Amino acid sequence: MTVTVRDLRPDDRKDLEDFALIRHLGLPYVMWTADAIRHRLLHTHPDAQARALVAEEDGEMIGTAQIGLAHDSPQPGQGFLNIYVHPDRFHRGAGRLLVQASEEHLIAHGATKLFAWVLDEPANRAFAEHHGYRASRSAGFLRLDLAKVALPPLQDPPPGTELRTAADFADDPRPLFELDAETTADEPSDVDAEFTDYELWIEESWKHPCLDLGLTTVAVVDGRPAAFTVAYTDGTRYFTAMTGTARAFRGRGLAKLAKNHSLHRARAAGFTEAHTGNDAGNGPMLAINKWLGYEISASEVRYVRELG
Repeated sequence: MTVTVRDLRPDDRKDLEDFALIRHLGLPYVMWTADAIRHRLLHTHPDAQARALVAEEDGEMIGTAQIGLAHDSPQPGQGFLNIYVHPDRFHRGAGRLLVQASEEHLIAHGATKLFAWVLDEPANRAFAEHHGYRASRSAGFLRLDLAKVALPPLQDPPPGTELRTAADFADDPRPLFELDAETTADEPSDVDAEFTDYELWIEESWKHPCLDLGLTTVAVVDGRPAAFTVAYTDGTRYFTAMTGTARAFRGRGLAKLAKNHSLHRARAAGFTEAHTGNDAGNGPMLAINKWLGYEISASEVRYVRELG
Protein backbone atom coordinates (compact mmCIF):
# COMPACT_ATOMS: atom_id res chain seq x y z
CA MET A 1 0.00 0.00 0.00
CA THR A 2 1.35 3.39 -1.05
CA VAL A 3 0.95 6.71 0.76
CA THR A 4 1.01 9.88 -1.34
CA VAL A 5 0.63 13.59 -0.57
CA ARG A 6 -1.42 16.11 -2.54
CA ASP A 7 -3.21 19.43 -2.07
CA LEU A 8 -6.68 19.56 -0.59
CA ARG A 9 -9.31 20.27 -3.25
CA PRO A 10 -11.29 23.24 -1.91
CA ASP A 11 -14.20 22.72 -4.29
CA ASP A 12 -14.59 19.02 -3.51
CA ARG A 13 -17.10 18.69 -0.68
CA LYS A 14 -16.08 15.16 0.23
CA ASP A 15 -12.44 16.21 0.35
CA LEU A 16 -13.32 19.01 2.77
CA GLU A 17 -15.47 16.77 4.94
CA ASP A 18 -12.80 14.06 5.11
CA PHE A 19 -10.23 16.70 6.07
CA ALA A 20 -12.52 18.06 8.79
CA LEU A 21 -13.16 14.56 10.14
CA ILE A 22 -9.48 13.73 10.48
CA ARG A 23 -8.85 17.06 12.19
CA HIS A 24 -11.74 16.41 14.57
CA LEU A 25 -10.50 12.91 15.41
CA GLY A 26 -6.99 14.21 16.02
CA LEU A 27 -7.98 17.42 17.81
CA PRO A 28 -11.60 17.29 19.04
CA TYR A 29 -11.09 20.38 21.21
CA VAL A 30 -11.15 22.77 18.24
CA MET A 31 -13.97 23.50 15.81
CA TRP A 32 -13.38 21.98 12.39
CA THR A 33 -16.02 22.32 9.69
CA ALA A 34 -15.75 21.81 5.95
CA ASP A 35 -16.88 25.40 5.32
CA ALA A 36 -14.36 26.85 7.77
CA ILE A 37 -11.49 24.86 6.26
CA ARG A 38 -12.42 26.02 2.77
CA HIS A 39 -12.81 29.61 3.96
CA ARG A 40 -9.38 29.63 5.57
CA LEU A 41 -7.72 28.20 2.49
CA LEU A 42 -9.35 30.62 0.06
CA HIS A 43 -9.25 33.82 2.12
CA THR A 44 -5.84 33.80 3.79
CA HIS A 45 -3.55 36.55 2.52
CA PRO A 46 -1.47 35.49 -0.53
CA ASP A 47 1.74 36.38 1.32
CA ALA A 48 1.00 33.54 3.75
CA GLN A 49 1.61 31.00 0.97
CA ALA A 50 -1.01 28.90 2.73
CA ARG A 51 -1.68 25.33 1.69
CA ALA A 52 -3.71 22.43 3.00
CA LEU A 53 -2.17 19.05 2.25
CA VAL A 54 -3.61 15.57 2.55
CA ALA A 55 -1.96 12.16 2.75
CA GLU A 56 -3.75 9.33 0.96
CA GLU A 57 -3.33 5.58 1.13
CA ASP A 58 -4.86 3.83 -1.86
CA GLY A 59 -7.37 6.64 -2.31
CA GLU A 60 -8.30 6.99 1.39
CA MET A 61 -7.41 10.25 3.13
CA ILE A 62 -5.46 9.37 6.28
CA GLY A 63 -3.57 12.57 7.18
CA THR A 64 -3.78 16.35 6.94
CA ALA A 65 -1.50 19.38 7.14
CA GLN A 66 -2.22 23.10 7.31
CA ILE A 67 0.85 25.19 6.54
CA GLY A 68 1.80 28.78 5.82
CA LEU A 69 3.90 31.79 6.70
CA ALA A 70 3.11 34.26 9.50
CA HIS A 71 2.55 37.07 7.00
CA ASP A 72 1.17 39.42 9.68
CA SER A 73 4.28 39.15 11.87
CA PRO A 74 6.86 41.97 11.90
CA GLN A 75 9.56 39.29 11.88
CA PRO A 76 9.88 37.63 8.46
CA GLY A 77 10.65 33.99 7.77
CA GLN A 78 8.37 32.38 10.34
CA GLY A 79 6.36 29.42 9.12
CA PHE A 80 3.92 26.99 10.67
CA LEU A 81 2.86 23.43 10.01
CA ASN A 82 0.17 21.59 11.94
CA ILE A 83 -0.19 17.93 11.07
CA TYR A 84 -2.73 15.34 12.17
CA VAL A 85 -3.10 11.73 11.10
CA HIS A 86 -6.20 9.57 11.46
CA PRO A 87 -5.73 7.74 14.80
CA ASP A 88 -6.45 4.38 13.12
CA ARG A 89 -3.81 4.99 10.44
CA PHE A 90 -0.66 5.65 12.43
CA HIS A 91 2.69 4.13 11.40
CA ARG A 92 1.92 4.23 7.66
CA GLY A 93 4.40 7.04 6.90
CA ALA A 94 1.73 9.71 6.41
CA GLY A 95 3.07 12.03 9.10
CA ARG A 96 6.63 11.83 7.83
CA LEU A 97 5.60 12.58 4.25
CA LEU A 98 3.43 15.51 5.32
CA VAL A 99 6.28 17.00 7.36
CA GLN A 100 8.64 16.64 4.42
CA ALA A 101 6.24 18.23 1.92
CA SER A 102 5.33 21.03 4.35
CA GLU A 103 8.92 21.91 5.15
CA GLU A 104 9.92 21.92 1.49
CA HIS A 105 7.11 24.35 0.67
CA LEU A 106 7.84 26.69 3.58
CA ILE A 107 11.59 26.73 3.02
CA ALA A 108 11.07 27.42 -0.68
CA HIS A 109 9.15 30.56 0.33
CA GLY A 110 11.77 31.88 2.72
CA ALA A 111 10.94 30.28 6.07
CA THR A 112 13.87 30.14 8.48
CA LYS A 113 11.97 29.18 11.64
CA LEU A 114 9.16 26.62 11.79
CA PHE A 115 6.46 26.22 14.45
CA ALA A 116 4.13 23.29 15.08
CA TRP A 117 1.54 22.61 17.78
CA VAL A 118 1.74 19.06 19.13
CA LEU A 119 -0.61 17.37 21.60
CA ASP A 120 1.22 16.78 24.87
CA GLU A 121 1.44 13.02 24.54
CA PRO A 122 4.67 10.97 24.49
CA ALA A 123 4.31 9.61 20.95
CA ASN A 124 3.50 13.02 19.47
CA ARG A 125 6.35 14.74 21.25
CA ALA A 126 8.79 12.01 20.22
CA PHE A 127 7.67 12.41 16.59
CA ALA A 128 8.34 16.16 16.67
CA GLU A 129 11.72 15.76 18.34
CA HIS A 130 12.71 13.05 15.87
CA HIS A 131 12.21 15.61 13.09
CA GLY A 132 14.45 18.20 14.74
CA TYR A 133 11.90 20.27 16.65
CA ARG A 134 12.38 21.45 20.24
CA ALA A 135 9.68 22.16 22.80
CA SER A 136 8.71 25.77 23.47
CA ARG A 137 5.59 27.18 25.15
CA SER A 138 2.53 25.18 26.15
CA ALA A 139 -1.22 25.74 26.05
CA GLY A 140 -4.37 24.03 27.23
CA PHE A 141 -7.78 23.18 25.82
CA LEU A 142 -10.66 23.81 28.21
CA ARG A 143 -14.26 22.63 28.27
CA LEU A 144 -17.33 23.84 30.09
CA ASP A 145 -20.43 21.64 30.46
CA LEU A 146 -23.17 24.21 29.95
CA ALA A 147 -25.84 21.62 30.69
CA LYS A 148 -24.54 20.84 34.18
CA VAL A 149 -22.22 23.55 35.48
CA ALA A 150 -23.83 26.58 37.11
CA LEU A 151 -22.48 29.74 35.55
CA PRO A 152 -21.71 32.73 37.78
CA PRO A 153 -24.74 35.01 38.18
CA LEU A 154 -25.17 37.72 35.58
CA GLN A 155 -23.85 41.12 36.64
CA ASP A 156 -24.99 44.55 35.54
CA PRO A 157 -22.41 46.54 33.57
CA PRO A 158 -20.71 49.34 35.51
CA PRO A 159 -21.84 52.95 34.90
CA GLY A 160 -21.01 54.16 31.41
CA THR A 161 -20.71 50.60 30.09
CA GLU A 162 -23.17 48.63 27.98
CA LEU A 163 -23.09 45.18 26.44
CA ARG A 164 -23.72 44.79 22.73
CA THR A 165 -23.32 42.02 20.19
CA ALA A 166 -21.17 41.94 17.09
CA ALA A 167 -24.39 42.11 15.08
CA ASP A 168 -24.80 45.69 16.35
CA PHE A 169 -21.64 46.57 14.40
CA ALA A 170 -22.73 45.01 11.12
CA ASP A 171 -22.87 48.38 9.34
CA ASP A 172 -19.35 49.34 10.47
CA PRO A 173 -17.18 46.58 12.01
CA ARG A 174 -14.01 48.72 12.00
CA PRO A 175 -14.14 49.43 15.77
CA LEU A 176 -14.06 45.66 16.37
CA PHE A 177 -11.16 45.31 13.96
CA GLU A 178 -9.21 47.90 15.96
CA LEU A 179 -10.00 46.12 19.23
CA ASP A 180 -9.04 42.75 17.75
CA ALA A 181 -5.76 44.16 16.42
CA GLU A 182 -4.78 45.64 19.78
CA THR A 183 -5.64 42.60 21.86
CA THR A 184 -4.10 40.10 19.44
CA ALA A 185 -0.82 42.05 19.49
CA ASP A 186 -0.66 41.50 23.26
CA GLU A 187 -1.47 37.79 23.28
CA PRO A 188 1.29 35.51 24.64
CA SER A 189 2.89 33.81 21.64
CA ASP A 190 6.15 32.78 20.02
CA VAL A 191 5.13 34.79 16.95
CA ASP A 192 4.14 38.44 17.18
CA ALA A 193 1.19 39.54 15.05
CA GLU A 194 0.22 42.96 13.71
CA PHE A 195 -3.20 43.45 12.12
CA THR A 196 -3.08 46.40 9.72
CA ASP A 197 -5.23 45.31 6.78
CA TYR A 198 -8.89 46.01 7.50
CA GLU A 199 -10.21 44.56 4.24
CA LEU A 200 -8.28 41.33 4.82
CA TRP A 201 -9.69 41.12 8.35
CA ILE A 202 -13.20 41.48 6.91
CA GLU A 203 -12.61 38.54 4.56
CA GLU A 204 -10.73 36.30 7.01
CA SER A 205 -12.44 37.05 10.32
CA TRP A 206 -15.68 38.98 9.94
CA LYS A 207 -16.94 36.68 7.17
CA HIS A 208 -15.76 33.48 8.84
CA PRO A 209 -18.56 30.90 8.45
CA CYS A 210 -18.46 29.91 12.13
CA LEU A 211 -18.55 33.44 13.56
CA ASP A 212 -21.73 33.90 15.60
CA LEU A 213 -22.53 37.60 15.52
CA GLY A 214 -25.36 37.23 18.01
CA LEU A 215 -23.27 35.50 20.70
CA THR A 216 -20.08 37.50 20.16
CA THR A 217 -20.35 40.03 22.99
CA VAL A 218 -18.77 43.47 23.25
CA ALA A 219 -18.40 45.68 26.33
CA VAL A 220 -18.72 49.28 25.15
CA VAL A 221 -17.49 52.10 27.40
CA ASP A 222 -18.65 55.62 26.55
CA GLY A 223 -19.34 54.50 22.99
CA ARG A 224 -15.99 52.73 22.45
CA PRO A 225 -15.58 48.93 22.26
CA ALA A 226 -13.38 48.16 25.25
CA ALA A 227 -13.54 44.35 25.59
CA PHE A 228 -15.04 41.45 23.70
CA THR A 229 -15.43 37.72 23.51
CA VAL A 230 -15.68 36.18 20.03
CA ALA A 231 -17.99 33.19 19.68
CA TYR A 232 -17.83 30.50 17.01
CA THR A 233 -20.66 27.98 16.76
CA ASP A 234 -21.37 24.98 14.54
CA GLY A 235 -24.97 24.34 15.47
CA THR A 236 -24.25 22.23 18.55
CA ARG A 237 -21.05 23.52 20.13
CA TYR A 238 -19.84 26.94 21.26
CA PHE A 239 -16.17 27.91 20.95
CA THR A 240 -14.44 31.03 22.17
CA ALA A 241 -12.14 32.20 19.39
CA MET A 242 -10.79 35.26 21.22
CA THR A 243 -11.37 37.23 24.41
CA GLY A 244 -9.56 40.47 25.10
CA THR A 245 -9.61 43.97 26.54
CA ALA A 246 -8.12 47.17 25.14
CA ARG A 247 -5.09 48.33 27.14
CA ALA A 248 -6.78 51.45 28.50
CA PHE A 249 -9.62 49.42 30.04
CA ARG A 250 -7.84 46.46 31.60
CA GLY A 251 -8.34 45.58 35.24
CA ARG A 252 -12.05 46.46 35.29
CA GLY A 253 -13.45 42.96 34.77
CA LEU A 254 -14.92 43.80 31.36
CA ALA A 255 -13.72 40.64 29.60
CA LYS A 256 -15.17 38.52 32.41
CA LEU A 257 -18.45 40.43 32.15
CA ALA A 258 -18.69 39.98 28.37
CA LYS A 259 -17.81 36.28 28.39
CA ASN A 260 -20.21 35.42 31.19
CA HIS A 261 -23.09 37.14 29.39
CA SER A 262 -22.21 35.37 26.15
CA LEU A 263 -22.18 31.97 27.85
CA HIS A 264 -25.51 32.60 29.56
CA ARG A 265 -27.06 33.43 26.19
CA ALA A 266 -25.40 30.43 24.56
CA ARG A 267 -26.94 28.13 27.16
CA ALA A 268 -30.32 29.77 26.71
CA ALA A 269 -29.98 29.15 22.95
CA GLY A 270 -29.56 25.43 23.57
CA PHE A 271 -25.78 24.97 23.46
CA THR A 272 -24.67 22.30 25.92
CA GLU A 273 -20.88 22.52 25.77
CA ALA A 274 -18.38 25.35 25.42
CA HIS A 275 -14.72 25.10 24.48
CA THR A 276 -11.78 27.46 24.57
CA GLY A 277 -7.99 27.43 24.60
CA ASN A 278 -5.39 29.25 26.70
CA ASP A 279 -1.70 29.81 26.55
CA ALA A 280 -0.18 28.51 29.77
CA GLY A 281 1.31 31.94 30.42
CA ASN A 282 -1.96 33.86 30.11
CA GLY A 283 -2.74 34.08 33.82
CA PRO A 284 -5.61 36.61 33.63
CA MET A 285 -7.55 34.59 31.05
CA LEU A 286 -6.94 31.32 32.89
CA ALA A 287 -8.36 32.94 36.03
CA ILE A 288 -11.49 34.07 34.16
CA ASN A 289 -12.09 30.63 32.70
CA LYS A 290 -11.61 28.96 36.07
CA TRP A 291 -14.15 31.39 37.56
CA LEU A 292 -16.58 30.46 34.79
CA GLY A 293 -16.18 26.74 35.51
CA TYR A 294 -14.00 25.56 32.61
CA GLU A 295 -11.88 22.46 33.12
CA ILE A 296 -8.79 21.39 31.17
CA SER A 297 -9.46 18.77 28.48
CA ALA A 298 -5.94 18.38 27.09
CA SER A 299 -2.64 20.19 26.66
CA GLU A 300 -0.44 20.90 23.67
CA VAL A 301 3.13 22.05 23.21
CA ARG A 302 4.52 24.48 20.64
CA TYR A 303 7.54 22.96 18.93
CA VAL A 304 10.12 25.01 17.04
CA ARG A 305 12.74 24.19 14.45
CA GLU A 306 15.30 26.83 13.50
CA LEU A 307 16.85 26.26 10.11
CA GLY A 308 20.55 26.76 9.52
